[in-house]
Amino acid sequence: MAYYVAIDIGGTAVKHGVADAEGRFLEKGVFGTGLPAAGIPRLLDLVTAQIRHYQACYDIAGVGVDTAGVVDAERGTILMEARNFPGYEGTPLRQYLEDACGIPCAVENDVNAAGLGEYWLGAGQGASSLVCLTVGTGIGGCVLLDGKLLHGCCGSAGEVGYMRLHGSGADLESSAAVPWLLRTVTEQKGMPAGSLTGRDVFALAQAGDTVAAEAIGTLVHRLVVAIENICCVVNPELVLLGGGIMGQHDYLRPLLEAEKKRIFPPYLEPRTRLDFARLGNDAGMAGALRNLLDRMEGKRNDFCEGTLDKPALFR
Repeated sequence: MAYYVAIDIGGTAVKHGVADAEGRFLEKGVFGTGLPAAGIPRLLDLVTAQIRHYQACYDIAGVGVDTAGVVDAERGTILMEARNFPGYEGTPLRQYLEDACGIPCAVENDVNAAGLGEYWLGAGQGASSLVCLTVGTGIGGCVLLDGKLLHGCCGSAGEVGYMRLHGSGADLESSAAVPWLLRTVTEQKGMPAGSLTGRDVFALAQAGDTVAAEAIGTLVHRLVVAIENICCVVNPELVLLGGGIMGQHDYLRPLLEAEKKRIFPPYLEPRTRLDFARLGNDAGMAGALRNLLDRMEGKRNDFCEGTLDKPALFR
């Protein structure tokens, strides 16, 4: 039986696992990237070593990778590096891993992969179209229409963190991600920078702290404004919210729904469903695997139709 390696490359850690074609994981693990100090060559060495380890234990048919940064998903090349990844831009990641490990590889942006994973195995199952937003240290997004990721002309579709918000004086990521929330609450309470976590802020709000509650309310308002703008253009059936603070479902859901009713156009509001991502830390790996399987199947179909020359890795 064939198995597949899934690799999720984040800013501080690489999650990895082995799964079957149904997305059932036999093993999962994690190791640190060492970035930015260790450098990209060291990161590639670590990823290659992990894939080879799995190859020694299982019949591995391919490797699906998702990574921070803007990705050319067709070529598997990094178009623009993310924070903490100096020197990543231009890395031919797919070609590097195929050459090093001798198996097919597919590479996708991390938020795109998370959305695809949720569509396949998570909260997005059954939706004809969806937008997935992740809210954490930064804000990212992806768009799926009829099960297909929308990449745009240069791989930047879904980069909603750069969206400018009227009245905020900044882009969405600068004015609604977790660093903004922590900075706002600590400054207004006269606390040292770095003294609160996202969980701390929500605990304060739930205990009746007005500063924390108002900051969360502002963050929710800005997110919903951005979501409304996206929905007026894309008109998805479902908007999924993931990332660290979106785990605060019970607190956030009524705030989000109230802002949605207040801000959305009347014809659009009842036809747009909001929900929370369900796969957690596994969403990226699940989507990386789905992307790999789809691309391998597409290549095989093209070979059968005689439209492509079959490369060595697919013989």
